[in-house]
Amino acid sequence: MLTNAILSGLTMGGMYALVAMGLTLQYGVSRIMNLAYGEFVIAASFVAFLLFTSGGLSPLVSLLIIVPAGFAVSYLVYGILLTPLVRRARSREALEADSILSTFGLLFIVQGLMLVFFGGNYTSYSYFNTPVQILGTTIAANRLVVLGFAVLFGAACYFFLMRTRTGVALRAVAVDPIAAGLVAVDVRWAAALAFALGGAIAVTGGVLVSMFLTFNANIGVVFTMKALIVVIMGGVGNVAGALAAGIILGLVESFVATFVDPGLTIAVTYAVFLAVLLVRPGGLFGTAK
Repeated sequence: MLTNAILSGLTMGGMYALVAMGLTLQYGVSRIMNLAYGEFVIAASFVAFLLFTSGGLSPLVSLLIIVPAGFAVSYLVYGILLTPLVRRARSREALEADSILSTFGLLFIVQGLMLVFFGGNYTSYSYFNTPVQILGTTIAANRLVVLGFAVLFGAACYFFLMRTRTGVALRAVAVDPIAAGLVAVDVRWAAALAFALGGAIAVTGGVLVSMFLTFNANIGVVFTMKALIVVIMGGVGNVAGALAAGIILGLVESFVATFVDPGLTIAVTYAVFLAVLLVRPGGLFGTAK
């Protein structure tokens, strides 16, 4: 039972971490609090479902189509919807407030489109649901794939941000956009790139979780809330923090569901979230300001 709880927690935490990485990148660099983030996750799930059931295309192969599309759509959203807000905002705080209102409206637009095209019924499909034996415990292979992708994306994002010139530019904008502009960093381009990369990660998570989760057009807000919790727990803009916080959250929920009561998982999730904020206001890997 203990082994099963640990493996379930790691796979669930990997899903949380993968979904949250895109949001921490968007908010950490561009300072856009994207409340429509979960809708992009679910939209990608529906597209993967459609490609699998209608065209027989594997969800893992469909990533080659959906991820570039998610990047492009997110880039367009930033350019069309959010750039005017960036230009008129007098401070980063004002931009955050404006972006909350704008993306809240975007949430309903994307949700409405999904309801029109896919309806409100729950949808699911089975892919790579082969049972795998690990330490005497059976776990579905598709959940292990999600965990593997979370670790892979976490390592790739960390390398990109820490070891490349573009990553250094994004980190500079996240710390101080004015100072970054003084050393020839195109702040608006960096913010747009970070927002688009975050969208690409969001749709990646949507495709992967669609392989084993039941979803409908109305549950995007669940992913947004989970991602926000993970982002704040890990430290805003910190990819390693998002990975660690997601794993911790998944393990806590799994242990509570296994050894206490599944009905308490939500309450314990918020209790852990509040406890972290009381001890580390800036998050596990962040710095309080």
